[in-house]
Amino acid sequence: MPESTWCATVLTLFPEMFPGPLGISLLGKGLANGLWSLEVKDIREHGVGKHRTVDDTPAGGGPGMVMRADVAAAAIDAVARNNRPLIYLSPRGSRLTQTRVRELAAGPGAILLCGRFEGLDQRVIGAREIEEVSLGDFVLAGGEIAAMALIEACVRLIPGVLGDQTSTEEESFAKHLLEYPHFTRPQNFEGTPIPEVLTSGNHKEISKWRRVQAEALTKARRPDLWTLYEKDKG
Repeated sequence: MPESTWCATVLTLFPEMFPGPLGISLLGKGLANGLWSLEVKDIREHGVGKHRTVDDTPAGGGPGMVMRADVAAAAIDAVARNNRPLIYLSPRGSRLTQTRVRELAAGPGAILLCGRFEGLDQRVIGAREIEEVSLGDFVLAGGEIAAMALIEACVRLIPGVLGDQTSTEEESFAKHLLEYPHFTRPQNFEGTPIPEVLTSGNHKEISKWRRVQAEALTKARRPDLWTLYEKDKG
């Protein structure tokens, strides 16, 4: 594997979940062709005692269990960093954005720690300078699905994975705009035709129509993005 290949290392209690959807379609082909690589490590290998214990009761009491700092640190330290950011998928983390995805995709890869239980001992987060990242304001049973989403978001930006890289240039969030609506055959679907401008062959008017549609959608659905877009325009 070339040293320049984008590499994701996943630390998880459920390594059998991978590659999962990352191993199919264009992402899977890119993985098979060496355009990116995936390394999966079982955190339980660093568990304590004969039962490979990875968690314990929360200090101060409360429900559930907490992943031990020493176990998480051992799992982290067993992985070569290679200048890759160490990310903990957590609902209290910074919201993942397309800007951050592009930054990650342009780098050497990422190391992703998938939490379970009530969370991860805070001391290891500080000691290993872990970046906490959230997919949004909701809670999952663990970090594996979130890690897959982050990896997919990055990998699809790697040259050669999607084939036509220009397909990522006008999609949602690329320039603080949601993507314009898409249409294809049949020409007429249940009484609704494809907008005439899209079949006109006038590429200047098509581009203008798409921009107007993207602006309207963004203004109506994502005022936060619209504010950023207006700021950039101004």
